[in-house]
Amino acid sequence: MKIAIGCDEAAYALKVEIMKHLEDIGVEYDDFGANKGEVVLYPDVAKSVAEAVADGKYERGILVCGTGIGMAITANKVPGIRAAVCHDPFSTERSRKSNDAQIMCMGERVIGVELAKYLVDIWLKCDFAGGGSKPKVDRIMEVEQSYLARK
Repeated sequence: MKIAIGCDEAAYALKVEIMKHLEDIGVEYDDFGANKGEVVLYPDVAKSVAEAVADGKYERGILVCGTGIGMAITANKVPGIRAAVCHDPFSTERSRKSNDAQIMCMGERVIGVELAKYLVDIWLKCDFAGGGSKPKVDRIMEVEQSYLARK
């Protein structure tokens, strides 16, 4: 599995710790920024990561900012993407198993490094369960397509 990862300046330190963790567990990644000391607009980073995942260049993505919320909102604007804020183990697991989220979003100002690494582990190990959730995810994508068709 190859991961696209990105952050804004508010979460640079957390991104670095997650990248170290990914290396430790043998998961490949590419860093989409921000770099140390660089001030960026988080929507630009979220868009880049989400597009790369939507285009199939990466299986999944991880986005971090101050809260994770803005990254998730932006990533979800990219057609085909399901991004979720993941700040606790149950929601993190369900984001994959029930919602087939390809992008996890976290906030450095919300959770600590050890919890973030634990959540990354959960998220990477979980796959979409299908079953009763499949019609719901299919419907999410139908709603998205109905709006795209209006253009």
